[in-house]
Amino acid sequence: MAKDNNTSPKKPKFSSWWIYGIIAVLLIGFQFFNSASLSSQKKTTTSELQEYLRNGDVAKILIVTNTRQAKVFLTQEALEKDVHKEVAKKPFGLSGGESPQYVLDYGDPQNFENDIKNTKVEYNLDTVIDYTTENNVVLDILLSVLPFILIIGIWIYLMRRMSGGGGGGAGGQIFNIGKSKAKLFDEKTDTRTSFKDVAGLEGAKEEVEEIVDFLRNPDKYTSLGGKIPKGALLVGPPGTGKTLLAKAVAGEAKVPFFSLSGSDFVEMFVGVGASRVRDLFKQAKDKSPAIIFIDEIDAIGRARGKNNMTGSNDERENTLNQLLTEMDGFGTNTNVIVLAATNRADVLDKALMRAGRFDRQIYVDLPDIRERKEIFEVHLKPIKTAEALDLEFLAKQTPGFSGADIANVCNEAALIAARKEKKAVTKQDFLDAVDRIIGGLEKKNKIITPGEKETIAYHEAGHATVSWMLEHAAPLVKVTIVPRGQSLGAAWYLPEERLIVRPDQMKDEMCATLGGRAAEKVIFDKISTGALSDLEKVTKQARAMVTIYGLNDKIGNLTYYDSSGQDSYGFSKPYSEETAQTIDREISILIEEQYQRAVELLDQNKDKLTELAQRLLEKEVIFKDDLEKIFGKRPFEKDVAEEAAAREEEASKEGDTNI
Repeated sequence: MAKDNNTSPKKPKFSSWWIYGIIAVLLIGFQFFNSASLSSQKKTTTSELQEYLRNGDVAKILIVTNTRQAKVFLTQEALEKDVHKEVAKKPFGLSGGESPQYVLDYGDPQNFENDIKNTKVEYNLDTVIDYTTENNVVLDILLSVLPFILIIGIWIYLMRRMSGGGGGGAGGQIFNIGKSKAKLFDEKTDTRTSFKDVAGLEGAKEEVEEIVDFLRNPDKYTSLGGKIPKGALLVGPPGTGKTLLAKAVAGEAKVPFFSLSGSDFVEMFVGVGASRVRDLFKQAKDKSPAIIFIDEIDAIGRARGKNNMTGSNDERENTLNQLLTEMDGFGTNTNVIVLAATNRADVLDKALMRAGRFDRQIYVDLPDIRERKEIFEVHLKPIKTAEALDLEFLAKQTPGFSGADIANVCNEAALIAARKEKKAVTKQDFLDAVDRIIGGLEKKNKIITPGEKETIAYHEAGHATVSWMLEHAAPLVKVTIVPRGQSLGAAWYLPEERLIVRPDQMKDEMCATLGGRAAEKVIFDKISTGALSDLEKVTKQARAMVTIYGLNDKIGNLTYYDSSGQDSYGFSKPYSEETAQTIDREISILIEEQYQRAVELLDQNKDKLTELAQRLLEKEVIFKDDLEKIFGKRPFEKDVAEEAAAREEEASKEGDTNI
């Protein structure tokens, strides 16, 4: 009857640790026998030894010269005496005559020997006196062998670490440096983010939901002859939720999800980036269908040949070439989808952006008022509020905020409420949080002279007055002369969210921005350095009107804007010197026109400007209601709901027009 090979016991594998164990057992055993022999020896003194000598009990004294220790051997008759009963027992494994019964430590060798010899002569004793030296065999062996053991041990440890056996994970050792650093998302242990946690971003969310559906039900799409897309690129400003979308994909996909950053490919060694790309796609193909997410792909995906004056980016280009090959080259696998995120799509290589690699570019824009309301709903869930908050009001107060900014507002509001010892967060805490994020921290203890304070008040009142008088300027919400951050005063506006901007709208905004300096000129007939940020803003707006949007009659329907970003590395301008002079002249004319317009408006309403500035000096902070008491109802107020409905209706009519 044949034996079943499966039931035969497996032979244990040889391990180097066995050798270490055997050596340890031998050392312990040797030490045990040595200690057993010493256990029967009793410490004695010189006076006791003299007494034993006088009694004739000592057969031999062995003097160890190098340790200043003497070993006393008793006679057979002395061992039978009661006084030596404790040392009469034979040690384990040794005969009684081979081991001393007493040991003692002596001081001066000469005096010790003379005392013993004198006693021996005086009592006519047969005691044998002998001399010897002792060496610790184990200690000598250790001292001679230990350096070699340490060198060999360190060498073995380093080799095991370099080969990956010493822990630390793949990629942490020298021989694993070419391994991918991608983290494999585990839906059971990692925190799950679902599409429900992603507010707004309806279009982008729909695109990535479809990618997840591709991997869950591939037959639904391939049965009609279609192919699963190989990649999708998430593009948008910082904080709009690109990485959050990828986390939602990881939580919903039900397939292996590899996540890493573009900088994880970069290393000081040559060829490491390309090797990590190969290893990443090998792992993904082994677990296919799978998703790879590369955050901040512009770290390795920049256009080749740019800024290559020193040749320092050859390694990055090799990494990019390997990524291009893996995404769409010979032997690629269609069951691996690559997601990537960047806010610098203009610098990416064209070969990376083509169809077949990143088939889809998903634009994640800043949220509009409706999407901001949805984002507030998500981030307010864990916050304990004191009242039913008007989310639409909060959404209106945060124009231009990204999802990350709104999350910061909610967190900052909770911190402000806690700082004020409140039990719940109120509406005012959210408004204070918005002010804190936009303007910075209040500096009420900043030392400002009365003259400077008056100048600041008229400056801010000038902004408020001009913006109130112009149709397309953003309506005012709040004005303060309390220093915040880097500014000495601040004004908050509620800008209208426009998809397109016309020249008259831009000019009204420029005029309102210049209202602060114009107020200083009208009231004091002097100007100050307080308008620096205002001048910077209007100069950028004017330059954009002339050189980018083609809104100037002299320059005409031309733009010098390069969406690819290639000209940003050049040292030459795309226009002649004569055109440059024309551009500078038109920018100056445009700004001066709006400045004179602001001066005229403030001259006509000088009494109201003065009243507003005095109220600002008195209260330090004024709101929209204060302006209405002075100027009356703003004639250009629009119903936001009606305007939004009209804009949606207009957009539906012009759905085919690409502006």
